[in-house]
Amino acid sequence: MIRFERIEILYLLIVIPVLVLLYLIAVHSSKRKFKKFASYEMKEFLFPLESGFRKALKFGIWILAYGILIIALAGPQVGSKLKEVQKRGREIVIALDVSNSMLSEDIKPNRLEMAKQSLSRMLNEMEDDKVGLIVFAGDAYTQIPITNDYGAARLFLNTVSPEIVSKQGTAVAAAIELASRSFTPESGNGNQYGAKSRAIIIITDGENHEGDAIVAAKEAADKGIIIHTIGLGSPEGVPIPIYPGSREFRRDKDGNVVVSKLEETVLKQIAGITKGYYVRAGKNTAGIQQLMLKINELETEEYTTKVFAEYIERYQFFVAIALFLLLIEFLIMQKKSLWMSKFKLFV
Repeated sequence: MIRFERIEILYLLIVIPVLVLLYLIAVHSSKRKFKKFASYEMKEFLFPLESGFRKALKFGIWILAYGILIIALAGPQVGSKLKEVQKRGREIVIALDVSNSMLSEDIKPNRLEMAKQSLSRMLNEMEDDKVGLIVFAGDAYTQIPITNDYGAARLFLNTVSPEIVSKQGTAVAAAIELASRSFTPESGNGNQYGAKSRAIIIITDGENHEGDAIVAAKEAADKGIIIHTIGLGSPEGVPIPIYPGSREFRRDKDGNVVVSKLEETVLKQIAGITKGYYVRAGKNTAGIQQLMLKINELETEEYTTKVFAEYIERYQFFVAIALFLLLIEFLIMQKKSLWMSKFKLFV
C-alpha cells in the first residue's frame, strides 16, 4: 500500500497544465510574430540551427521532472506489513435517499448534493468509528458495508445519484430494516458492538411512499438502535427537475408539475421513537454539528482491525529519477550542432 506523508503537496501538480498552456501560447505567439516579416517556410533557411523539436523535448522532460519531484516532496511511503490493532469506536449506518425528488433545488445546488456535502463533513470528523452506506428510493440497497475505510466511503458517496437505483419511490421503512441488519453481529458475550454503540442516520426529504417507517423504527428501538434523521428541502415544496440543472420539471400522468415538499412529521416521529435527533439541513451547519455531538455521546466498543504498521520512505527513487531527467534535459542542446545537423537526427 502506498500513502503520502504530506498529501497536500500534490496540489502543486495543478501547476503542470498551466505551464503547458503557457508554453503552447508562447510557441503560437512566436510563430505569429515571425510571420509578420517572413513566411514560416523561410525559417529553416534563415535559422538553420533552430530546432522546435529540441525545445519541446527539453520542456517536456523538465515538466516530467517537476511532477516527479512534487511526488517526492509529498513523501511517498510503502506499507511493509499488516498488523492487527485494537481500536474503540461506534458503528454508524448512513441511509441516503436517492429518489428523484432529491434533485429538487430548494437547497443549492440540490437536495442530494447538499446531503453528500453534509455526509462528507461528518466523515471528516470521524476517527475510529465504522461507517456503512445504504442508498434507497423505491427499495434499499447496500452501497458500502460497515468499514473504517473513510476514503472508500467518500469514493462511493461521490458516485451516488438517482440513476444507481432501478426502482423510484421513498422507502424509508426498507432503509431502516436494511440498516438494522447491516451492523456487525454481536459476539456471544455481547461486547462486540452492542446496541449502545450503534446508530442509523437517515437523510431524506421525508416523502415516505412505501412501507410503514414507524413500525420499522419501533423494531429498531426494540433492538436498542438509535435513529437520527436529517430532513432536506422546504415544507412549501418546489418542482423536481428532470435532471440536475434542468428547467424542465417532472409531471404526473395528468400533465401537472410534481411538487416535492419536505415532510418532517415522520422523520421527527422516527427520531423520537428511537431517542434520536432530528435536524433540518440547510446552509447553516449548526444542526449537523449538533448531530455529531449526539453521535459522540454513544458508547464506544473495542474492535480489531488490520493496518499497515510500518511504512518505508520511497522518495529517494523519485528524486533519483527526477535528477536523471534534469541531467538529460541539460545535455540536450537547444539548437542543432553543425556536425549533428548533417545526420538529421532531429528536425
